[in-house]
Amino acid sequence: MDRLNPHARRDEYGSRINRAHSPVLAYTVPTFTILLGSIIANIPIATALPLMPPLGFLMLIGWRVVRPGLFPVWIGFPLGLCDDLFSGQPFGSAILLWSMAMLVIEAVDVRFPWRSFIQDWMAVAVASSSYVVAAAVLSGADLGWAGAFALLPQILLSVLIYPMIARMVARLDRLRLMRVRTIR
Repeated sequence: MDRLNPHARRDEYGSRINRAHSPVLAYTVPTFTILLGSIIANIPIATALPLMPPLGFLMLIGWRVVRPGLFPVWIGFPLGLCDDLFSGQPFGSAILLWSMAMLVIEAVDVRFPWRSFIQDWMAVAVASSSYVVAAAVLSGADLGWAGAFALLPQILLSVLIYPMIARMVARLDRLRLMRVRTIR
């Protein structure tokens, strides 16, 4: 038994070394969680104001912030394409915005490789609020004072939900890196 983790399983030789990660989990869990976030964000909820945060975008940013080297920069294009198909936004808006967000986060990551959670949260707050406003502009909505005020609950919920998204991504990352027993 492992003293640090008494519930850890060991093989017949008593070690957990030389275990292989499941390639299916390693490549599909992040992509499917982002696509699932895009689908769940479009569940119809009867409200007078837009309330549901862009969960697919927040999952993409969450995976990018928690695991910086996981996705290439160009992944915003295909995932944004899928989000455009589900969201009902004008075709190409999520492609443009997700790709721009990935490029900006990559530039910030190169410039400031050390960050804390609060700095990440503030960066995600700026990115998500910019995304909501830009998506409203690209959709052709009238953004007078009333329209801008109507976006505030969605922006606020997007900012406040990020710690839960980051925590969920960290747990899904553990699932993604689950080791499988190799056949000898």
